[in-house]
Amino acid sequence: MLWVLFLLVAWCAAIVSCTRLCLAAVAAAKPMDPDPAADGKDLSLYEAAFLSGGPRRVGELVLVAMCRERRLLLAHTGWVTVVDPDGRDELERSVITAIGPEGQSPVRPVRAALATAVPVRALGERLVAAGLAVPASARTNVAVAVRQVRAACALVLMTAAAALLLVPPAAGRGPVAAWFALPLLLTASSLLIARLEAHPYSRWASPAGQRLLGRIDVPPRRTAGRRPGAGAGDGGDGDDGDLLTALAVHGTAALPDPALRAALKAHWGH
Repeated sequence: MLWVLFLLVAWCAAIVSCTRLCLAAVAAAKPMDPDPAADGKDLSLYEAAFLSGGPRRVGELVLVAMCRERRLLLAHTGWVTVVDPDGRDELERSVITAIGPEGQSPVRPVRAALATAVPVRALGERLVAAGLAVPASARTNVAVAVRQVRAACALVLMTAAAALLLVPPAAGRGPVAAWFALPLLLTASSLLIARLEAHPYSRWASPAGQRLLGRIDVPPRRTAGRRPGAGAGDGGDGDDGDLLTALAVHGTAALPDPALRAALKAHWGH
């Protein structure tokens, strides 16, 4: 009956980790008190990008917007080149500063610099203060809880394997395996629910922020900005607003140009 000790360890790990995940998810999904003035406002593109994809999405938006206006060149190899060194706002100036005095840089270090740039942090803080964005602490707690459930799931499998080795085949291993299937089902189903339903550790917008995002008229993916003969750097057409809106909400999947998607996807951790 030594296998019962392994079963107790498996159950304890499963119950503790799943309870932590539930508590963290409930805390992250708890309605925040939004600024009364924020509920009736229209989101800027930068705000919509942050609420949809965080600092990374904001950086994508700035790079593509500058590229469409031919003030930056984005190569499919993942390099960005400055054409116009005069940024029109703090975010654009942060991009130019991150690229460096050489005027050319791989996208990866530019991405890293933008994620921690003062204007991006200030944007996030304003959205959190307005009750539109989920605080970083809540997102971190859920992400840690998810990792703990994954570890518990692996522990259940290991303890089950050890317990089955202790049971002689003649004694029948079926009932032992069935007992371990229960904590395995608990941890696996918790991960599935977190992935499909809660998933707050990947959400940047609070419920109030999600309502504002839902009001945005978003063009279909990979159709906004598309016109015959248009290239990655073509700008100035009337569809740029639609393309940037789709990018802010959907991310790089909304870009109709495969070369531009390649320039961003290969170096932004997609």
